[in-house]
Amino acid sequence: MSQLIHCIYASKSSSEFKEHQIPQLLESARRNNAARDITGMLLYVEGNFFQILEGHESAVTGVFERIRGDTRHGRITQIILEPIFERAFSEWTMGFANVEFAEVKARIGGNDFFSGAACLQQLSPGRARKLLNAFRAGRWRADQTGMHRAHGRMA
Repeated sequence: MSQLIHCIYASKSSSEFKEHQIPQLLESARRNNAARDITGMLLYVEGNFFQILEGHESAVTGVFERIRGDTRHGRITQIILEPIFERAFSEWTMGFANVEFAEVKARIGGNDFFSGAACLQQLSPGRARKLLNAFRAGRWRADQTGMHRAHGRMA
């Protein structure tokens, strides 16, 4: 059996992806992840994805390669790919939160360099871990089912 790893990445959603498609994306991801024994979480931040995938090396790298070829993603930036001793999100095939950029900025810290949600592709590993720890600690877990909330916006 291959070792456990996690892959943390950020991407910009393409113009063809609309926010109202998130529930369908989550349903498919959860089904596919369960079949591959992959766990993790997904943050959707004003048109950007920030995701962690956890599982056995071959499964995680295979899913990440499919994501790289998915036209719903642009500017894909792999932030961390490393071995782990245990899963941080073992209870979810795909945890989810839809958050505002201001909430993310407050969690990871920042200055004028972080001028918009696109900065997720520029996160350092340390700031990426802060964001993951905020989710893991329950910051955005009010939506534990992963059901979509649109912050009052029509998508």
